[in-house]
Amino acid sequence: MKTICLYFQVHQPFRLKRYRFFDMGNDHYYYDDFTNRAIMEKVANNCYLPANRLMLDLIEKHGKKFKFAFSLSGVVIEQMEMYAPEALESFKKLAASGNVEFLAETYSHSLVSLQNNDEFENQVKEHARLIKKHFKKVPKVFRNTELIYSDDIGNKVADMGYKAMLSEGAKHILGWKSPNYLYQNAINPKLKLLLKNYSMSDDIAFRFSNRGWDEWPLTAEKYVNWIEDIKPEEELLNLFMDYETFGEHQAANTGIFDFLDSFISKIIEDTDIKFLTPTEIATKFEPVSAINVPTPISWADKERDLTAWLGNELQDEAFRKLYSLLDNVKNCKDKDIKRDWQRLQISDHFYYMCTKWFSDGDVHKYFNPYNSPYDAFINYMNILSDFITRVNKICPNLVEDDLSKEELQSLIKKYQSALRKLKK
Repeated sequence: MKTICLYFQVHQPFRLKRYRFFDMGNDHYYYDDFTNRAIMEKVANNCYLPANRLMLDLIEKHGKKFKFAFSLSGVVIEQMEMYAPEALESFKKLAASGNVEFLAETYSHSLVSLQNNDEFENQVKEHARLIKKHFKKVPKVFRNTELIYSDDIGNKVADMGYKAMLSEGAKHILGWKSPNYLYQNAINPKLKLLLKNYSMSDDIAFRFSNRGWDEWPLTAEKYVNWIEDIKPEEELLNLFMDYETFGEHQAANTGIFDFLDSFISKIIEDTDIKFLTPTEIATKFEPVSAINVPTPISWADKERDLTAWLGNELQDEAFRKLYSLLDNVKNCKDKDIKRDWQRLQISDHFYYMCTKWFSDGDVHKYFNPYNSPYDAFINYMNILSDFITRVNKICPNLVEDDLSKEELQSLIKKYQSALRKLKK
């Protein structure tokens, strides 16, 4: 009997305001409140509220036969509290149903798992406290930022006590193997792995409204037939996607909500396929084998690697500079420093610096407040330089390798030239 694991990522970053060279030392508030409010209200009205109403209706209609999972970043919960409390309440209603699992992740939707074990664990614990506070749930399964995973990261997650973790069913990792099984970590077999079936997930998340797609229009009947055609021995189908797929990436007028309603109802009413949460799957299923992932993978872009966030000189310099502050910020008790440290780690800041113009450029433009990766880098580094100055004042003689204004200008010229070459 087949089982479907339906999982949704819920995240919006704190976007930074335009912060110019002359603001350094004078303005210590870095956030574009107007844009953050506008986007959160827009996404709440287009996606969170109508999608949550539909999910609650489906739970009331089908009872315990319909189950799924969310992962909400700490920073999206903060923004709901600030700008869309009704959206947060709608997630709480779903939590109260008992049919929805809430997963653990890094509080800031950060890349810290690639950098420092202690800070990684601290962020995960902070996020778990927030989930318990709002949804009365203790996460048992982990979902790293953008499904980033490697053997080492999985081992860390197992050491934190999580029984399972979600990741991408990347073809270059699986080879001939199918993502439609439960796997386990190669270092610590106690950690079970649920791998996204990216083909069938992306049929909904990316291709649903594409009239140039040879399978358009995608109906519930067609999609359920595809699921039933999966080999009988392949027992698990992991459908992982951004929650913003519903009503935001795919607008309501495309029929995406009707599709979701019909697809779920048809599975429950017309087939023997079950919906289970990640924890239930990790408890009831046995892994078929370990999977070896020596270098990190993600669910982003065609490469399924880290190059959406790290890899070009702009991203690497900003990332290196940010985490050079780690030990110093630990010694700072100032609440504003702690808040800004948390928000400057949000992975989206590095995503905006991505120079992959050709294969994935359109994807990287979604809700991107910058005209170019160069603009994103300069804005971020201006803010980071001011942040370093503030940390120096509170924790004197601790922060080393500070960028002077002259050094920053030199970097600007260097990367401006590199970007001109890339654009050509």
